[in-house]
Amino acid sequence: MSARIVAFLSLFLAGCAVTHAANPFAMEQGYPAKPVNIIEPFGLGGGPDLLARTLAQKLSEVWGQPVTVENHPGAGATAGPAQVAKSPADGYTLLINTSAQAYSAAFLKNLPYDPMKDFIPVVPLTSQPYVLVAGKRAGLTTVGELIAAAKAKPGELKFGSTGPGTGTHLGIVKFNLRAGIEAVDVPPQPMDAIADIIAGVIEGRTTYVIAPISITLPQIRDGKLLPLGVTTARRSTLLPQVPTIAEAGVAGFDFPIWYGIWVPAGTPATVVDKLSKDIGRVLAGPDLRDWITKHGGEPMRMTQPEFARSCRARVKARRSS
Repeated sequence: MSARIVAFLSLFLAGCAVTHAANPFAMEQGYPAKPVNIIEPFGLGGGPDLLARTLAQKLSEVWGQPVTVENHPGAGATAGPAQVAKSPADGYTLLINTSAQAYSAAFLKNLPYDPMKDFIPVVPLTSQPYVLVAGKRAGLTTVGELIAAAKAKPGELKFGSTGPGTGTHLGIVKFNLRAGIEAVDVPPQPMDAIADIIAGVIEGRTTYVIAPISITLPQIRDGKLLPLGVTTARRSTLLPQVPTIAEAGVAGFDFPIWYGIWVPAGTPATVVDKLSKDIGRVLAGPDLRDWITKHGGEPMRMTQPEFARSCRARVKARRSS
């Protein structure tokens, strides 16, 4: 091979390498090229944690790359989103969160991040009811009895929540308002909030909580917790004998909790699109669909733009309510 041809090929290959390195689209074609991490802000064993680990396993099979779940609870479930907000916007750090990710933009001040501007909504995962429960020690067996007890002693009953702006907190606040009662919010231990609020109502430190059915079900079956009503307009397949809160006397009450995936703002559009489509395909598969149904949820189906618009609309609605 002549020296002229060798020189030409060297320059050509060098140019290709520079072009590839400078072109994000070229790099994104191989996404993911390394392990992906899902940040979960509530703690080990909660609803988002269980779903994240099931989703991670399926995505790992699809991508041929490890997908790990990192629990990062604390600060009223805002420590995890804060970590994701400052992570590189490259698609390798994802956030799984509840509807609190959208609602916190309307309710919480002085956050170390902007829930809307610092994140891109990628895909919704599932919608499901929570359950209103009382501890056995409270001796309350119906929603009506709880309301009557609260009205008999205004401001004396105590409820637990995982922190302002979280689903457990917003659900309770909505219930209290609709039921016309006043009660005291007992802050949880910061590092394992969901476990603490369940322990609190069992031990009698609080009277009632709203929490994920999957977490409370073992204690309900053991008789330590008494289910008073589910938060959605329809009964849960996991607790078919338990009425909805609306059926139990609080007319029109409907508070589903939904989970979704977010990435840091600035993540390339092609990566966001691939994440949305790949996760959507996994959700549509029988394994994950059946897992979600078994845990009392319903898979949600939206395109990425639809999910983004939905999040914005929910924040706007909450701010104006």
